[in-house]
Amino acid sequence: MSIMAWTYILRCVDGSFYTGSTDKDLDARVWEHNNDDVLAANFTRKRRPVIVAYAEHFDSVDLAFAREEQLQGWGRAKKTALIEGRGSDLPRLARARSEPRSD
Repeated sequence: MSIMAWTYILRCVDGSFYTGSTDKDLDARVWEHNNDDVLAANFTRKRRPVIVAYAEHFDSVDLAFAREEQLQGWGRAKKTALIEGRGSDLPRLARARSEPRSD
């Protein structure tokens, strides 16, 4: 039996994003975010209901967690491009965020 791990981005009721990873069934984990006051993240508990905006599956928990950490470092515009399937915009958005501000 192989492990199915997930990295996911949830869209919260207030429009914010939550990025997480799990080795549980993704639907079960989203249910926890929406209904379980113990297992839900504090962030999502205050912003219910949440829906899956994006998800990737992995063969190991370590890979899913590494991807979660990567996505958590991204800004809203880059996450939105990923969710909307605009992969060609990701390099430009990464450069835009890393360039020094001129104001």
